[in-house]
Amino acid sequence: MAEDSVASIIALHRPKRARSGASRARRARASKPRKRQRARPAASPDPESVSSELLIPADFPAPDCTVAESPDTPPPTVALRAIAPSRSPVAAILLAVAAFALAAVGIITNGWFARSLGSSDIAGWLFMAIGVAADLAALVLPSCAAALWHARQPVTCLAGWAVWAMTLVFAVTAGIGFASVNITDVAAARAARVTPAVAAAQSALSDAMWARDRECGHGVGRFCREREAAVAERRQILDTAIVSVGQTADPQTDAAIKLVAWLSHGVLRPSGDDFAMLRLVLLALLPQIGGILLMVSRSAMRPGASG
Repeated sequence: MAEDSVASIIALHRPKRARSGASRARRARASKPRKRQRARPAASPDPESVSSELLIPADFPAPDCTVAESPDTPPPTVALRAIAPSRSPVAAILLAVAAFALAAVGIITNGWFARSLGSSDIAGWLFMAIGVAADLAALVLPSCAAALWHARQPVTCLAGWAVWAMTLVFAVTAGIGFASVNITDVAAARAARVTPAVAAAQSALSDAMWARDRECGHGVGRFCREREAAVAERRQILDTAIVSVGQTADPQTDAAIKLVAWLSHGVLRPSGDDFAMLRLVLLALLPQIGGILLMVSRSAMRPGASG
């Protein structure tokens, strides 16, 4: 009985071992394709679907970004290339030079004339300060007003132009005074010079007056009246010589009148006063246009102003 029970137990447990071995084999064969399918995406991943972090192993050491430098190694130098500025046009530079030259002339002339108006030294220096400040303002106001216009500040721009107009009027009046005083003094000095014709007329007049005095000392007669007529004639000759010297004291006016008459074929015949007024206005106005020339030169020096 004991042997039969042992045999039956062995018989019952053997098929179970066979089935378990077969099932393990089937499970192993079934799991191999799944492992292959899981291994394929890892072997050839899609670059669009797999990030770079998945390709780096977890135990991979982090890179060290610090660079070891020896103490003797000099720091790296970077060569900076200087950008050469664009050359300004020659015309703009010449305009700026002319502007400053005219401004210097205007400041000196107007300051001198303004100082001459003072009744004392203090008043003269105060007038001179006013003249110099007005000329400086007339020089820089056009450029400042143009910059304000570009900055879209029209009210301030118009205020600047209004102040410039006032300084221009003041400077022009001072320039007229300076030019008129000097031109008159020079003309008077030239008219007072003694030419050979004037010297001869003066000598002839002296001789006629001596003869008249000698003849008329004994009473008025026919010969005395002749000497009186000779003296009047010699005096008229002297006056004519002096007037001719005065007319040649300003040869520019005479030459300008003749030139205008020649160019217009006699249609225009200006007088000496007309040309004198034109010259006076130009002499007073030209030193005051330095601000306009400076504004034009600055506009020409801007990038892109010249092709």
